[in-house]
Amino acid sequence: MTFLLRRVAFYLFTAWAAVTINFFLPRLIPGDPVQSLIARAQGQLDTSAIKSLYILFGLDDEQSLISQYGRYLGQLFRGDLGLSFTFFPAPVSQVLADSLPWTLALVGITTIISFLLGTALGVLAGWRRGSWVDMVMPVTTFLSSIPYFWLGLIAITLLAGQGGPFPSSGGFDSGVVPSWDMDFVWSAVYHSLLPAITILISSMSGWVLSMRNMMLTVSTEDYITVAHAKGLSERRVMVSYAARNALLPNVSGFALSLGLIVGGTLLVEIVFSYPGVGFQLFTAVGAKDYPLIQGIFLVITLSVLVANLFADLIYLLLDPRTRKEG
Repeated sequence: MTFLLRRVAFYLFTAWAAVTINFFLPRLIPGDPVQSLIARAQGQLDTSAIKSLYILFGLDDEQSLISQYGRYLGQLFRGDLGLSFTFFPAPVSQVLADSLPWTLALVGITTIISFLLGTALGVLAGWRRGSWVDMVMPVTTFLSSIPYFWLGLIAITLLAGQGGPFPSSGGFDSGVVPSWDMDFVWSAVYHSLLPAITILISSMSGWVLSMRNMMLTVSTEDYITVAHAKGLSERRVMVSYAARNALLPNVSGFALSLGLIVGGTLLVEIVFSYPGVGFQLFTAVGAKDYPLIQGIFLVITLSVLVANLFADLIYLLLDPRTRKEG
């Protein structure tokens, strides 16, 4: 219990620090986002309207950074993430609500599948060293070294574009109206296949490598020799003794990857113009959209912190030694 309370206190402090950095960092970016908004309006705004925009977004000269920071914290406690410059007058919460499901569906499902498949293959490759499963390791090593976005560019070149079986961009066909009918669902799934395969191939290779290496380390431990001496079945020793202990480092990596699901695979979403959170972040940075940048980073940060707390809880269950701390 003491261990858990210390971890919760640590994450609360980290969340405050992240919120503080999240506020000040975008304001260090050169440029004036309100002027960008005025430019999109083709200058059809008078002086009073421009001043109102600065006041609305809390960027007027009369407010110091400290005052803006206090106002920002107050808005967060009310659940108000502000208005987006890019999608003005839409609130940031609405922009996130529109883009989060795309990222969660694409990156979330592929992350879970890649972890399960990669871990299973890693267990087999490490336990049956020298078998046909272990022979694929050079391939997985090569694939894990290739960045997501590079695989995406190769996939678009080979499988999309003119004459290709897959679409090269977007989340659904332009003539389809977003709804829960089969036409839209099939179109969304079809557009997600190529980026999903790209993420799956690259990320699964990493899980295979890490799990295989841990299995090789664990297989030489004394308790594995004792388990064999007891006459336990090969499968039980592999799963209940070796894999369970080798899995611990992968748990923290998986929890972190779950937190990063919200951020999406930024470059993959940019390459495929996929309408997820990562692509919205790219758009927001280009437009100097402070509220949207802050909102996205806040959601990503909190997701990572919650995922790490989840990893700590899993550690408590899998490793009894952790419970003895403190």
